Amino acid sequence: MASPLQPGGLLPLWTFLLLVGGLAEAGKLLVLPMDGSHWLSMRVVVEELHQRGHELVIITPEVSWRLAKSAPYTVKTYKPFYSLEDYNQMFKRFSDNQWDNINKGLLSLMNPNITLFFEYVFSNCKSLFKNTELLQYIKENAFDAIFFDPFDQCGFIVAKYFSLPSVVFSRGLFCHYQDEATQCPSPLSYVPRGLSGFSDSMTFMERVWNHITHLQEMLLCPFFFQITLDLAIDVLQRPMTFKELYRDTSIWLLRSDFVFDYPKPVMPNVVFIGGITCHEAKPLSQVSYLHTSEQKDMELPFWKLFSRTKNVP
Repeated sequence: MASPLQPGGLLPLWTFLLLVGGLAEAGKLLVLPMDGSHWLSMRVVVEELHQRGHELVIITPEVSWRLAKSAPYTVKTYKPFYSLEDYNQMFKRFSDNQWDNINKGLLSLMNPNITLFFEYVFSNCKSLFKNTELLQYIKENAFDAIFFDPFDQCGFIVAKYFSLPSVVFSRGLFCHYQDEATQCPSPLSYVPRGLSGFSDSMTFMERVWNHITHLQEMLLCPFFFQITLDLAIDVLQRPMTFKELYRDTSIWLLRSDFVFDYPKPVMPNVVFIGGITCHEAKPLSQVSYLHTSEQKDMELPFWKLFSRTKNVP
């Protein structure tokens, strides 16, 4: 008798799987994207799911930069409390603050301009739950799952409110909640905290600072995300912690890439898809170059040095 581990023993199983694969049905997916560059990454997956026959409904605020209002899939909108002009001004203050405090790590987020911008972002979820017509639409359509970007935390609340299986699409969450919710080991002596700037080969002092960064997360993150937790408690009508809000996530699709990040232990429902938004490089027809070997070139104005081009075969 062939062992199940031998090719002959696996043949009936492979035959069965190949036959069943043709019976697979397309699903009905609720999508909650995040605006800006987040959508550029998520759109690749959304378009691929649509091409494979899945029915998609995207929920977005009426005010946005990039989120599509017309697409081959269904788009439902709700009205936020702010205008596009307000949103642009808040983001400018946010980005200016980040450039001015680029080396402050998590502490750079403790700024009135930063707090105000995230209040705008987090308020979208409150506006969504005030739209009773949209909530009724979601309830009546009986979606198979929800696919969302966790940046504004709203997808976690929607998933619990409608009891939907959830798929997170993210670069990773700063703060410690993701590690706790997924029950992934994260030893501070080996796994650098987000925004710390450390690698997985830390010196003794870097490990000390990694512990300090974790303490900062424990102190500052509850304050920073309290708006969304209060909303979750209000919507779900029961006590809620951040860990409870995140832990029922079915699948975590992380766009982390080990070119930028470092290996760390994860659970089976955490899937790395770092190369999903990478495209094949296109050949360049021209490149700028500097004649560093010639002293006279160093005397040219800076813009002239970079204006020289050379054809590349």
